[in-house]
Order: sequence, then C-alpha cells, then structure tokens
Amino acid sequence: MNEAVVTITGNVATQPENRSTERGDSMVRFRLACTPRRHDRASDSFVDLETSFVTVVCFRSLAENVLASIGKGEPVVVSGRLRVLEREREGRSSLTVQVDAHAIGHDLNRGTTTFSRVKRETTQAGNAAAA
Repeated sequence: MNEAVVTITGNVATQPENRSTERGDSMVRFRLACTPRRHDRASDSFVDLETSFVTVVCFRSLAENVLASIGKGEPVVVSGRLRVLEREREGRSSLTVQVDAHAIGHDLNRGTTTFSRVKRETTQAGNAAAA
C-alpha cells in the first residue's frame, strides 16, 4: 500500500461544513491555509511566504468531533492521506490538493485547549456503535 501520509499545520480558512456521503455517513470538509515563515537575514525579520490552501475531508466520528470542536481561524494540525485531484469544470482543468484526515487537533504551540471524551452509544452486544 503506497499512500502519501502527511502532517500539515495551518489555520482553518473556512468554517467546517457538514455533509453526508451516499451511504449516509457524516462527512465534514474545510479549507486549511498554510503560510510558511522564513527568516530574512537582510532585514533580520521573519517574512511570510506564499499561502497554500488544502481541502481537508474527514468522516464519521472524526467529522462529528471536528464539527463540534474546530472553527474558522483556529490553528490546527492535520494528519492524513494526501490526494491530488484533477478536475475539469467549464472546459478548464484544475488541481486540488486534499487530505483525507485520520487525525485533527488544535496546534498547542499557539494556544491551549480542553479535551472532552465523547460517550458513544453501545449496542445490545456491548460493542460501541459504529459512528
């Protein structure tokens, strides 16, 4: 299995949007803005380089937790599978960079957060219900 797994830090650029898959699973997507900073020796200051935007998609329980926890403008760390999608719309082709996330959290280099465990419903057999 040759997958490109990446970890990206940045700011949530759009409010996370709730959708459903064809199977009815929860899906949340948002845009992540990543702006690298470099030290400029000539001016002895840090300068921002070009901002890159990545679409982040997450499913099921991660999607529900992101919707309840993450908002526009917040600094986050996203880890997941990198995908580069080629699309054609109105005769024009474009590339979209997407991360299918398997973990998302606030960037604790930039602030604090409080964790609350989510209680999952259980089935009669005592197993956690699939989210």
